Amino acid sequence: MLTIHHLSKSFHKLNVLNQLSLQVNQGDLIYIHGINGSGKTTLFKIICGIIEKDSGDIQLSSHTHIGALIENPGFIDSETLHYNLKFLSSLQKNYNQVYLEALCQRFHLDLYNRAVMKNYSLGMRQKAGIIQAIMENQNFILLDEPTRGLDQEAIETFCEIINQLHEERKTIIIASHDFLKELPFTHIFHLENGKLYKDEI
Repeated sequence: MLTIHHLSKSFHKLNVLNQLSLQVNQGDLIYIHGINGSGKTTLFKIICGIIEKDSGDIQLSSHTHIGALIENPGFIDSETLHYNLKFLSSLQKNYNQVYLEALCQRFHLDLYNRAVMKNYSLGMRQKAGIIQAIMENQNFILLDEPTRGLDQEAIETFCEIINQLHEERKTIIIASHDFLKELPFTHIFHLENGKLYKDEI
């Protein structure tokens, strides 16, 4: 589904990714950890095409539909949750109201609340960010620090959802400081000095 060969990226002469390589297959559930600034977010942004690589090769399967939560979820703060999620899903003409309602219910969010997003707490925005990454039946999901700001109940719900998506053979990469033992990771890597090193499971 994803093949990366010798990927490199620098910022202001600081080498963040250094000849990094990674092979991701359909159905993989991958955990990447590393210290702040190790390059996890940069890797995700390059995969999604948000920033350009300096060198290397990235190949994505033609049928790949990426869903991503990277850094702080970005929304139109002057609009409601429903407006934002409907707008985002309509970009790919893939709005599924029934599924969207079900996801919101699981995270105890009121899809039709008239409050605008700027009044949402960090945890509520994080839940909305997770929902937008999976609400269109995306088959390749990238989640950057997905449990940031979540309470224990929401973390448990998140793990339940990820387990279900994994059973559906969705491909998922989670980059986080928090290791979620409830998830059956197929591969675990740590990112250090710009390279990925495989950990024992």
